[in-house]
Amino acid sequence: MAYADQQMSGNRITAIVIVALIHAGVGYALVTGLAYEAATKIMKKVTTVDIKDEVKPPPPPPPPPKDDVPPPPVVAPPPPVNVAPVTAPTIETVAVAPPVAPPAPVLAPPAAPAPPAPRFQPVGAAPKGNPANWVTPEDYPSRPLREGVQGTTGFKLTVGPDGRVTGCEITLSSGNSELDAATCKYASSRARFAPAKDGEGQPTTGVYSNRVKWVIPKD
Repeated sequence: MAYADQQMSGNRITAIVIVALIHAGVGYALVTGLAYEAATKIMKKVTTVDIKDEVKPPPPPPPPPKDDVPPPPVVAPPPPVNVAPVTAPTIETVAVAPPVAPPAPVLAPPAAPAPPAPRFQPVGAAPKGNPANWVTPEDYPSRPLREGVQGTTGFKLTVGPDGRVTGCEITLSSGNSELDAATCKYASSRARFAPAKDGEGQPTTGVYSNRVKWVIPKD
C-alpha cells in the first residue's frame, strides 16, 4: 500500500474514532442530563411532599423548672372506731333543804347601873387567937395513930354574925375519914371569930378556910 493510502487510512480511522467519541460523549451527556433532570424532578417532588407532610408547629417552650417540693407525708388511715350507742345520762333529783336563816342577833340587855359605893369596906370573918391551937397532936384519933396513917385535911368554916362556927366542910381529904371528921369536930368547937361585916358596917355571915396536917408525934 502506498504511503498516501496509509496516511489517508490513518486519518480516517482517527476521524471515525473522534466521531465515535463525540457521539459517545453526546450520548452520555444526553443520558446523564436526562437522568439528572428526572432525578431532580423526583427529588423536588419527594422533597416537596415530605416537607408538606412533615411540617409541624414548633414545640412549646419547656415549662419553667418547679421548686423542689417534698412529697406529701404518708397519712395512715385512722383505725376503725366502734361507735357504741349513746345512752342518755341518768338525772337524779335531790331535794335540797332551803338555806337556814341566820339566827336573829341577841341583843344584850342594858347594863345595870353600878351600885353605889359602900359606906364601909366589907371584911371577912377573922379568927381570934392562934388557929394552930384548934387541933393538937393529942387530938390524933387512936386507930389512925396505931396504923400510922398521916395526911392533910383542908376545911372551910361558916361563921355566923355572932362569930360562932355554924358549919364545916372538907375541901381536901387526907385519905382517912377519921382524920377528916376529927378536923371538923375540933375546929368547929374551938374556933372563935370576929364576925364578917358588910358595906354598912353590920355583922354578917362569913367563911374561913384552912388546913390541918396530921403527923404522928415522935416519942
